[in-house]
Amino acid sequence: QVQLVESGGGLVQPGGSLRLSCVASGSIFAIYNMGWYRQVSGKLREMVATMTNGGSTIYADSVKGRFTISRVNAKNTVYLQMDSLKPEDTAVYYCNAGHYDRGNYWGQGTQVIVSS
Repeated sequence: QVQLVESGGGLVQPGGSLRLSCVASGSIFAIYNMGWYRQVSGKLREMVATMTNGGSTIYADSVKGRFTISRVNAKNTVYLQMDSLKPEDTAVYYCNAGHYDRGNYWGQGTQVIVSS
């Protein structure tokens, strides 16, 4: 079993920055593919950024050049650095850990509000 705990969300003005953190426990962290997803109430959860266990990354077109995903396997932690935030980035952000043989897990989410 994997437990994921996100932190770092909050209220920020347009153009500002936040760094989200996700700490995993109860797993061999390095074998999992990790990702950040976001969801607005009433809409589909969308992929923001993912990083495989081999270090390959994929970003949504809407965040390319502004967001950066990174992971420190020794600390069981994945980060999402968010710069140049826009109001349309407002959402609940979820951390995900996935592996075909070991399951798919979600954190409880952390709220990001971008507003002036």
